[in-house]
Amino acid sequence: MSQCMDFQSQLVAFVCDTQFDDLPASLVARTKRHIIDTLGAGLVGATSEVAKDMAAILLTEGAAPIAALWGRGEKTSPRNAALLNGIAAHALELDDTGGCDHSGAVVIPAMLAVLPLCEKPVSGEEFITAVVLGYDVARRVLEACGGYSAHNGAGWHSTSTCGVFGAAVAAGRLLALNSAQISAALGIAGSFSGGLWAFIHDGSQSKKLHAGRAAEGGVLAALSAQAGITGPTGLFEDHWGGFLKTLAPTTAQPRALVADLGLVWKLMRCSIKPYASCRGTHSAIDATGILLAHLGMKTEDVERIEVTMSPFLQEMCGDEKISSLAAAQMSIRYAVAARWIYGHAGLDAYGEQQRRDPALLDAISRISLNVDASFSADGEPEVTLIAKNGQRLSHCVDIALGAPGNPVSDQQLQDKFISLATRAISLPKAHELWAKALALETESSVDEWLENLF
Repeated sequence: MSQCMDFQSQLVAFVCDTQFDDLPASLVARTKRHIIDTLGAGLVGATSEVAKDMAAILLTEGAAPIAALWGRGEKTSPRNAALLNGIAAHALELDDTGGCDHSGAVVIPAMLAVLPLCEKPVSGEEFITAVVLGYDVARRVLEACGGYSAHNGAGWHSTSTCGVFGAAVAAGRLLALNSAQISAALGIAGSFSGGLWAFIHDGSQSKKLHAGRAAEGGVLAALSAQAGITGPTGLFEDHWGGFLKTLAPTTAQPRALVADLGLVWKLMRCSIKPYASCRGTHSAIDATGILLAHLGMKTEDVERIEVTMSPFLQEMCGDEKISSLAAAQMSIRYAVAARWIYGHAGLDAYGEQQRRDPALLDAISRISLNVDASFSADGEPEVTLIAKNGQRLSHCVDIALGAPGNPVSDQQLQDKFISLATRAISLPKAHELWAKALALETESSVDEWLENLF
C-alpha cells in the first residue's frame, strides 16, 4: 500500500471512529458557535439575489419535497437543498472562514440536507461530531494541497475544491456509512471537486455558487457510496489522475492529511466574520478603526489612506471594480472606505445605495494600495492614515476581529445572528434557534430544533 493510500485509510478510520466524548469541551463550545453563525448567514443569504435566482431555476424541476430550504418555508430534494442552502450561506460573505476557506457554508448545508434520509433521529452530540469531522477533513485536504495561499494562489477556490470532501464525510457520518462507504464517498467527492477564482476580475456571482456546489457534491458522493457506487481508494496517491498530483502538482504536502489526527482539531483555527466582506479585508478594517480612534478624528478630518499589502492580497482584494455586490465585498478599498465613512463594514454598508454614495466613492478615490513583496502571502496589510492637518500614522492588526486569537464575544455573535436571521424568520424563532444552539449537545433529535429554520 502506498503512503498516500494509507493516509486515506487513516482519514476514513478517523471519521468512523471519532465519538462525541473524544471532543474537548472547548471544541464543542466553538462548534456550536460556528453552527449558529452559519445558520444566520444562510437565513439572510436566502434573501439574496443569487440565492433567489438559483431557487427559481431548481424549484421548477419538481424534485421530491424532502429537505427544507432555510428561511423559505419550502422543501426540495436533498441535493437541491444542499446546493441552495450552501449558496445562501455564502451569498453575502458573512459565513465563517479559515477552514477549507468557508467550511460552514459547505459542511452544514450538506448535513441538514441528508437529515430526512437518516434512519434514526440524529442527536445533538452526533450532529456536533459530524460538523467537527467535516471541518477537519476539508481543512486537511487544503493543507495537503500546500495551504491556502498556495492552492488559492494557483487559481483554485478551496471552498469548493477542498470543501466537497468535508461535506461528503459529514453527510456520510450522519447517514451511518461504514468505512468502505466513507472511503468511496471521499473518492467520489474528488470527481466533484472544482471552483476557480476567475470571478475576481469582474465581480461575477459564480463565487457564491461554489459553496453550494461543494455541499451538493458532498451529498451526492455520500449517497452514491451508500448505494454501493465505488470511488478510488488511492485518491490522494502521487500518480496520474490523483487529486494532489492534479490540483497541487508542485505544492502538495500529503502528510498534512493525517498529521496530529485527533490532537489538532481544525475547526479551532476558524474565524467568525464580524464584517460582510472577504476575510482578506478584515485586518485593514480593524486598523482603520483603531487609527481613527487613536487620532480622535472625524470622517472629514482624513485626507487619504494608504494600504500596503502582499502581492497575493493585492491579487485577491485589490481590484478597483466595486459596482456589483460581489466585487464590493472583495474590495479592500471599499472595506476601508466603509469603515471610514459609515463607521462599520456590516451588511448594510454594502447595499446598492451605499455602493453609489458619492461620499463613499470619493473616499475610495483617496485610498491608494501599495504592494510590498516582502509581505508574506498570509500576512496582514498595514494601513496608513494621513490627516488634513498633516498627521500621519500607520498600524497593522496581526489578528483580525473574529479570529481565534481575537474572537467576537458571545454578545457580538448573538447580535449578528439575530440581526441577520430576522431578515428571513420571526424574532421568536430566531431567539429559540439561538437558545437551542447553546445547548445543542443535550438534544435527542435535531429535527425539532431545525423546524425554526423554515
